[in-house]
Amino acid sequence: MSSRIVDTSGVASSGHGGGRTGLVVLDGIGLGVEDVVRLAVGTARPIPATDAMKRAEESWDAARLIAATGRVYGRSTGVGANRNEGVPTDAAAEHGLRLLRSHAGAIGAELPARQVRAMLAVRANQLLAGGAGLRPTVITAMCEALESGAHPVVNEFGSVGTGDLAALAQTGLALAGEHPWRGSGAPEAQPLDNNDALAFISSNALTLGQAALALHELRGLVAATQVVAALSLLAVDGSHEAYAAPVHTARPHRGSTEVARRMRELIGAEDRPTPPLGRIQDPYGFRCLPQIHGPAHDAADALEEVLAVEINAAAENPLISPEDMAAYHHGGFYQAQLALALDHFRLALTQVARLSTSRLSTLNEPAYTRLKPFLADPEPASSGVMILEYAAGAALGDLRAFSAPASLGHAVLSRGVEEQASFASLAARQTLRACGAYRLVVGCELVAAVRALRLRDLRPDPELPVGRALALAESVLDDDLADRPLTDDVTAAAALLDRFTDIWRGSAA
Repeated sequence: MSSRIVDTSGVASSGHGGGRTGLVVLDGIGLGVEDVVRLAVGTARPIPATDAMKRAEESWDAARLIAATGRVYGRSTGVGANRNEGVPTDAAAEHGLRLLRSHAGAIGAELPARQVRAMLAVRANQLLAGGAGLRPTVITAMCEALESGAHPVVNEFGSVGTGDLAALAQTGLALAGEHPWRGSGAPEAQPLDNNDALAFISSNALTLGQAALALHELRGLVAATQVVAALSLLAVDGSHEAYAAPVHTARPHRGSTEVARRMRELIGAEDRPTPPLGRIQDPYGFRCLPQIHGPAHDAADALEEVLAVEINAAAENPLISPEDMAAYHHGGFYQAQLALALDHFRLALTQVARLSTSRLSTLNEPAYTRLKPFLADPEPASSGVMILEYAAGAALGDLRAFSAPASLGHAVLSRGVEEQASFASLAARQTLRACGAYRLVVGCELVAAVRALRLRDLRPDPELPVGRALALAESVLDDDLADRPLTDDVTAAAALLDRFTDIWRGSAA
């Protein structure tokens, strides 16, 4: 699901425009993962939709009337275990700021700008869904910050998956002028009170923004991994049979079928390839690639579906309903679906990375490459790329640790009245951390695959996607085959994967 994009000439268009600077219209309905990423990295500017701002204003007006005539959690009462403690009318205005001050206790490292900007984009869009009952000028202020590049200081830890209370309280205090900003162009201070404080922090916007950034990067890396695998397949004279259309028609999982089709396009294989004259079948690293990459693509799709709902959700507690002038108290902030979707995605991702290390081992075997062990040079007892197996295995170890299900976590908080936690926030952080380790694992395979193809002097058709990938890799990777440190080679290969993503996408054009 994608919001409408308006480019700088004012012509509306759908889609994301290949990184073109433009405007993302925030309407509380159609913001997508790619839009969040564009806003987070500054390749697009936000504009709140007129009808959505009207919806937010109606919610703001209704919330004040409801709070003035009845008990509303967080507005005329305390929060958490203090939910039954009323706030005197003469203390109501100050109650909001005290709530923000008390909750702005996030700890740990300061978060990078793009993560905080992703949070701002998500929260502004959620508020435009119209269920928060927050003063609309806060939305305008966040959009101003996204446009100027300023972002509040936000620390890493403070959420257990039932609302990013600490991070958003820090942001709320920054909007009120009591907490520092980074960069220039901070918006004018907002007069936040009891009708704004809980309404603003009752969200998982940071977790959602982090999840969107992680999904965007890792979805691209999984795609790029298939291009690397195609190079490895050529380097070992691998069979095309595992990707044959009849195999996947007989077992029609969506992701696996699509991965097999993409592989046929990458390497120029027929839908019904001729069996090879040599070995009967390849190792799992090649033969089971569709069955392992496919679930990762499916898991990415499932995660994006969850994010599409949550990024556009009016999930604040209580939910303000102007239609029936009611405040509904509920548990819509609880992020079980997101935590489970993130855990599922990381587990699928780890299998894809593990398969890359399997192919790396195969590339080191003379029985498959007809080269010296470890793709070594002619010098006696040369080690070649031997160390890459160790390095990839170490990075895979980190990835495996990051893939531990965060949803297994448990917490009982606020004197027992909040007796469960999803730990979606941890799941999002782990998924972000997985990006670097995953990238390095596949970078090791790419260095070995290109070395093997060079040693065998194999050049696929330059018109094929895999041919374009090899040409690109050879233009970047050092062709010195002597024993030497390979750190820079892997770093360069890991960075190259983003460009391989474009090759993978082009194979489906």
